[in-house]
Amino acid sequence: MSVKLAINKELFSPHDERMLAGVQVKRRTKKKIPFLATGGQGDYMTFICLSVTNKKPSHVSLTKVKQFQGSSAFVKRSQWNIDQLQQVNGIDSNKDCPEFDLMFDNGLDQWVASSAGEKCTFIQILHHTCQRYCSERKPEFINCQSKLLGGNSILHSAADSVTSAVQKASQALNERGERLGRAEERTADMMNSAEQFAVTAQKLAMKHKC
Repeated sequence: MSVKLAINKELFSPHDERMLAGVQVKRRTKKKIPFLATGGQGDYMTFICLSVTNKKPSHVSLTKVKQFQGSSAFVKRSQWNIDQLQQVNGIDSNKDCPEFDLMFDNGLDQWVASSAGEKCTFIQILHHTCQRYCSERKPEFINCQSKLLGGNSILHSAADSVTSAVQKASQALNERGERLGRAEERTADMMNSAEQFAVTAQKLAMKHKC
């Protein structure tokens, strides 16, 4: 099982949520943490996860998740409602790069993703989600490549591919249903013919006995 599937199963599914996207990150600038707050838990991996509730009205959240070294468990550290997100900074609109910033009402987080591709996928899904669920104030996306925000995005292409696959599967099932229907009709005709033959044979047998 992948890490993202494990996070979704452990932290979001039990609360009737589903994870839409996740990206493994590290801070670009070290955040000052009080000595007593460190807890001496050692190294850890950090993920930024985007999730939505299954029940309507839908609530979208961004959650910081950590997995500490030596533990298989995931822990929620911070969570923001999507309405608290003010700005997404892709850092460079001309090329793929792993850096990005998330600005919330109460502060700015500067991240480096595990790869440029993972960061691009996350921002693309985040933008699509904001367009869909943010009815009033939508966050500003700056310094992001047009392919991540435009109509010809990878996300839309993937959606089109899924839709096409569903349509093909539906068509195949319909065609299979039609074939089964014709086969059932032929079987019924054969059964009727067999019954008529049996009745006729029985009548002939009775006639000869007489």
